Amino acid sequence: MIVHPEVEQYLQNFAPLPTPVLQEMADEAARTNFPIVGPLVGRLLYLLIEFGHVHTILECGSGFGYSALWMALALPENGSITCIEYSQENIERAKTYFHKAGLLHKVTFRKGNALEIVPTLPGTYDLIMNDVEKSQYPQLLPLLIPRLRVGGLLVTDNVLWKGEAARDSRKGDAAMVHQYNQMLYREKSLFTTLIPLRDGLGLSIKIQK
Repeated sequence: MIVHPEVEQYLQNFAPLPTPVLQEMADEAARTNFPIVGPLVGRLLYLLIEFGHVHTILECGSGFGYSALWMALALPENGSITCIEYSQENIERAKTYFHKAGLLHKVTFRKGNALEIVPTLPGTYDLIMNDVEKSQYPQLLPLLIPRLRVGGLLVTDNVLWKGEAARDSRKGDAAMVHQYNQMLYREKSLFTTLIPLRDGLGLSIKIQK
């Protein structure tokens, strides 16, 4: 844990869920040991979407839809979220939860690898959520930037990778995350900050083409 468990629990005690479907999803994640962003990051995503008047979202690496559902809740009725996920099983589970929450009309699922799908997408998005396999982070960033509108926000999960990204001895996925973080800060079209919430969250505003 990046944040002390007692502090994280204290923060969660203040955070009621906007729909019981999110608790169902959290219970499934705990039961199956499936990684999700959790309610604290979920509430931050909701806040960012409301504050930024976001209408279009692209999520890369959606799992079974936990973070996507948080974001869809914040979208206006005419808003939309496109979710890229490699597993058809996860997509079907996500559809079930979106249907329960009455939000299936806001989401489109694309099955496959984000590295292959993102270059084929038309137009740009107000917000992009990046949560793919960490080994793909450095490769994916140059593909995401053209898909983000100027003034739009790129959100990246796991930028501290259990704290291992901060160690000099980093290897494997931690090394890939570290390289990605360096790329975020060096990219002149982005203004980035990393915050130590949950497993680390990157926030990058696109300031120029």
